[in-house]
Amino acid sequence: MANTYTQIYIQTVFTVQNRISLIKPNWQEELFKYITGIVQNNKHKLIAINGMPDQVHLFIGMKPHQSLSDLMQDVKTDSSKWIHKNGFVNGHFEWQAGYGGFSYSISQIDTVVKYINNQAKHHKTKSFIEEYLEFLEKFQVPFDERFIFKPVEY
Repeated sequence: MANTYTQIYIQTVFTVQNRISLIKPNWQEELFKYITGIVQNNKHKLIAINGMPDQVHLFIGMKPHQSLSDLMQDVKTDSSKWIHKNGFVNGHFEWQAGYGGFSYSISQIDTVVKYINNQAKHHKTKSFIEEYLEFLEKFQVPFDERFIFKPVEY
């Protein structure tokens, strides 16, 4: 839309179904490149991407032409299909339903990028659930404990 100027920075966090550590180091970088392509094909700017074997963090400069939920649907659906097509996992791969989305100002970009880039170091001292609950509390997002990402089920 002509004469539309925005500044929208969003960090999203999403996990593998049941938080099983299925994202392996030998194909993680390829996955991140593929997700970057999905974000860019939707005309947004991917600022940072990183994660752990059970989760992904994206930091996106969003354009207002698409909702965050539609973008995340595209990211999760298309990357799941790509993982299956490439045979990266034995059996079924699925992202857990839902995601976290947190907004930032331009002055916070460097801090968020450093945070995302240091996921391995960060998770040596804090579990994913601790991290996620911290985000929800910090951003004052109301939530129902029944719907927080499920722990690994055996």
